[in-house]
Amino acid sequence: MTRLGASLFAALLVLPAQAAHAATVAAIRVDGGINPAVADYIIGSIAQAKSRGASALVLELDTPGGLVSSTKDIVTAILNADVPVLVYVSPRGAWAASAGTFITLAGHVAAMAPGSTIGAAHPVSLGGDNPKPEPEDGKKGKGGDFMAEKLENFTTAFIESIAQERKRNVEWAASAVRNSVAIGAPEAVKRNVVDFVANDLDELLAKADGRVVRLGSREVALHTRGADVEHIPMSLYNRVFAVLADPQIVGLLFMLGLLGLYVEFQNPGLVVPGVLGAVALVLAATALQIIPFNWVGLLLVLAGVGLLVAEVHVSSYGVLFALGLAALCWGAWLVFRVPEASDLALPFWRAVFPVALALAIALTATTWAVTRAQARPFYSGIENLVTQIGVAESDLAPRGTVRVRGELWNALAAAPVRRGEPIEIVAVKDLVLHVRARDGSREGGA
Repeated sequence: MTRLGASLFAALLVLPAQAAHAATVAAIRVDGGINPAVADYIIGSIAQAKSRGASALVLELDTPGGLVSSTKDIVTAILNADVPVLVYVSPRGAWAASAGTFITLAGHVAAMAPGSTIGAAHPVSLGGDNPKPEPEDGKKGKGGDFMAEKLENFTTAFIESIAQERKRNVEWAASAVRNSVAIGAPEAVKRNVVDFVANDLDELLAKADGRVVRLGSREVALHTRGADVEHIPMSLYNRVFAVLADPQIVGLLFMLGLLGLYVEFQNPGLVVPGVLGAVALVLAATALQIIPFNWVGLLLVLAGVGLLVAEVHVSSYGVLFALGLAALCWGAWLVFRVPEASDLALPFWRAVFPVALALAIALTATTWAVTRAQARPFYSGIENLVTQIGVAESDLAPRGTVRVRGELWNALAAAPVRRGEPIEIVAVKDLVLHVRARDGSREGGA
């Protein structure tokens, strides 16, 4: 009986521990730009974590930034989540830049890996222009960019409201937007930007255990120590759209699509270039539904490509080529310059210029080859028979037959030519060769 009682007592001690270890935590990873596909993944994962009964959702984050609209959707989902969201900037060396700063501050628990960085949340245009930070004296320069100032004020108020909701450093959050300040993990903890530094996911769960967070109107204590981690993978649909949301990928697909269709039109029946070009254009059009774009820029790109193609068929002495290249570069630079703030950009020197240069070289080589071919004498066809030398197979008085390059032709000579004499072709009309004697002693012609 003593042994039985001891066993029951030990079982009672073990059961709570087993129950505690039975807790699960959902985890997702975002590595790259913030776009609608990533927003859909995060929002869907919050719902899945709730439906699975997970005690929390860990969002491992490493991002250079992204679309403000997508960031707003993510932040709204986290602030209204029914399950605690732990934002963990990892691995070592990771960024929570720009849009990542908003998302990190919105987390119920915010943590960073050693060597990671947070900040530089100043809004920029989709084309990559970064409005100048506010002067330290707080005075605005006359004639400044009104839209940039408006966007800056809005995003500053947005990040301040997030920091106030999570009781984090509001002053630093505003400075991250207005002055693009960035700090490392230890400084972020010191300034109450994040809660703590964690070396890995296990340490994150251990340090977060016991913290009390607010979910709507209620407070919840976290039980994450030793919890089982269930990773929620990104769906194939979202992975494809996340890749397509890169402006550089969109530009490449667009140019490849136009090139494929051009090759197909020039060489009907090849099929493969046409099919690949159509698929590339469909993917590019799909991507343009994900990220905002400028119609003027897109039309300039199309006009530029049209002028470059026209140069191959029209002798403009390089005028169409120069105009087409200028329109192509200008349009590619403008196509993603829209009022929407974002860190997704199409860099001119790293993306626009190399593609334009490659296209210019290819079309220059094509134009040179076509021009050279047109300047060469004919090597085949009826036109090539003129001035050719042959032999009279019969007396030409004035009609008969001649042999030219091993072929028999009906011939007509203005002056008689005897059989076996060499002849020279002076014209071809209705598949009849007009010839004259080769020695020039007789006059012949058409």
